[in-house]
Amino acid sequence: MSASQKSEDCTIDTKGSQHESPHTSRNLTFEKGQDTHYLWRAVDHEGEVLEVLATKLRDRRAALNFLKRAMKLYGQPRSVVTDRLRSYRAAMKIIGNVAGQTCQRWLNNRVENSHQPFRRREGAMARFRDVKTLQKFAAVHASIHNHFNLERHLTNRDIFKQNRSAAVAEWRQLAA
Repeated sequence: MSASQKSEDCTIDTKGSQHESPHTSRNLTFEKGQDTHYLWRAVDHEGEVLEVLATKLRDRRAALNFLKRAMKLYGQPRSVVTDRLRSYRAAMKIIGNVAGQTCQRWLNNRVENSHQPFRRREGAMARFRDVKTLQKFAAVHASIHNHFNLERHLTNRDIFKQNRSAAVAEWRQLAA
């Protein structure tokens, strides 16, 4: 039986930010011949993926590990938008930010929609061989997607094409 991986949703709003809070999520993904694994993701207010972590469990310890890892890079959040998974609340109690957790209907859509490009690519790859491969691919995929995600709906065609060609040029320079 193939293993699955779930992704935990979380958005983190850092103290210095003037914007909306970040979101967290967990997502179920599959591996070839392995156990179930969960992919935890933190997404900012613009939909960019901040942090990705693959774990075997979705308990308090896994949520705490994920939140600490995200906070190490982005600081203590003012608020965190999560789904209703109880391990988030338990981890937030330990961190001391229970009042900053928001679990309301449809607030978590930003992070759920951020899974879609990853899911398409995962399907094309016919799943992952192990957790290390999953973790590496998820981190790289997130950074590449963030680099090329230019919010097409906010710009006209000419500006979009200019931004896209600049991103491709930068990518080629980095890859060279």
